[in-house]
Amino acid sequence: MTIIKNGGHRLFEKDPETAHIVSEMLSDLEKNGMDAVRKYSVKFDDWSPASFELSESQIQKTIATLPRQLIEDTDYCQGNVRRFAQAQLKTLLPLEVEIRPGVLLGHKHIPVNAVGSYIPGGRYPMFGSAQMSIIPARVAGVKTISACTPPVKGEGFFPATINAIKKAGADRIFVVGGVPAVAMMAFGLGDVKPVDILCGAGNKFVAEAKRQLFGRCGIDLLAGPTEIGIIADDSADPALVACDLLGQAEHDPNSGLILICLGEAFARATIQEVEKQLAVLPTRDIAALSWRDNGIVYVADSPAEAVELSDNYAPEHLELHVEDTPYYTENLTNYGSLFIGEETTVAYGDKSIGTNHILPTSRAARYTGGVWVGKFLKTCTYQRMTPAASREVGAVTDRQCQVERMLAHAITAQVRVDRYSNEKN
Repeated sequence: MTIIKNGGHRLFEKDPETAHIVSEMLSDLEKNGMDAVRKYSVKFDDWSPASFELSESQIQKTIATLPRQLIEDTDYCQGNVRRFAQAQLKTLLPLEVEIRPGVLLGHKHIPVNAVGSYIPGGRYPMFGSAQMSIIPARVAGVKTISACTPPVKGEGFFPATINAIKKAGADRIFVVGGVPAVAMMAFGLGDVKPVDILCGAGNKFVAEAKRQLFGRCGIDLLAGPTEIGIIADDSADPALVACDLLGQAEHDPNSGLILICLGEAFARATIQEVEKQLAVLPTRDIAALSWRDNGIVYVADSPAEAVELSDNYAPEHLELHVEDTPYYTENLTNYGSLFIGEETTVAYGDKSIGTNHILPTSRAARYTGGVWVGKFLKTCTYQRMTPAASREVGAVTDRQCQVERMLAHAITAQVRVDRYSNEKN
C-alpha cells in the first residue's frame, strides 16, 4: 500500500464545550418549556411567530408558490423512497415456531407510536431529507409523525422543505430549529406529545442533543460530517472519480474523502483532475478545504488490500469504479450505502433513487446500517405453552434457579409443575 495523499480524516468525537452548551440548553428547555423554545429561537434564528406550527392553510399556500416541475420532481423522489420502504417492509415477517412439543415461540414487528423528524437547514436547505425519515416511519405504521425544520433568516421558511415534509406524510409541521426543536419533540413541550424516536441529521448541536436525549427516547443514529469512499481500478475515469469526490466535499469543510486506487498513475491523474475541477467549482471555498484537510488517496497492492483499507475506514458512502464488481460486493463489509458502478453516484442516493441518505459516519458502519423501515419497528417476542410443556420446562427452570439461588424465581416454576402434574396436554 502506498499513501499518495493523507489528509487525516477527522472522526466525530464528543466535544466538551458543545456537550456543556447543549446540556444547559436542555435543562432550561425541560424546565421552562415553550418559553425557552421561543427564547432560543429569537436568539439564534431571529424567529418568533405567533405559532411555531404551520396551519393547513399556511402549508397549502406555501406549496402553491412552488413551480410545478419542483413538485413533480419531489413526488418522483418520494415515490422511489416509498416503494423501496414498502419492499423492505415485506421482508419483515412475523414468526411462530414450535421448538419443542407444546412450546411455541414467536415474534412480531410493532411500530413505535410517535416519531419526531428533524429536517436540517443551515448552509443548504436539504429538503430531500424529509422523505428519508418520514416516509419509512409512515410505511412502518407509525401513528404520529411530527416534523421540525429551522427557519430561513429573513425568509421565514423554505417552501420546498414544507412541501417535502407534507408530501412525505408528517402530521404536524413546526418551523423551529436546532436543540429547541429536538427538545420540543423529545420532552413533549407545549401541546406536542413526547416522541418515541428522534430521527434526522443536523449540526453538531443537534447531534449532541440527540446523544444526550437517548434513553429519554430512541434515536436513529449519531452522524458526524459526511463521507465518501471510492475504490477505483485503472478502468475508471479519473475525471468522473474526481467529480464524485468533490460532490461530497462541498457539504462541509470537515467532509471525509478517501480514494483507494489500484494503480499509482491513476491516483495521480485523479488528483490532477480534482485540482482542475476545484478551480471552476462554484462551491470551491468549502470543497477545497475539505479536500486539503481530509482528502486521503491510497494505492492498494491488490483488491484484497483495497477491501481491507475501505473496511477500516468504513465510509458512509462507498462507490465502486471497478471492472470486477462481484469481488468487492462479496467481500466488503463496512459501509453505509454502496454505489456499484459508475452509472450511479452518491447524489442519486441522497436525493432521488430511493435508498436512504441518513447513514452511519465516523466508522459507525462497522456496527450499524442507516435508517430504514425497520428502524421504526420493535421486534417483540412472545411465548405460548401447553400444560405438559410447562411442566417439562418448569422442572428444568426450577433446578437452574436453585443453582443461581434465585428462590422466588424457582417457586414460579415449581407451582406450575405442581399445577400441571396431572394434566396430559
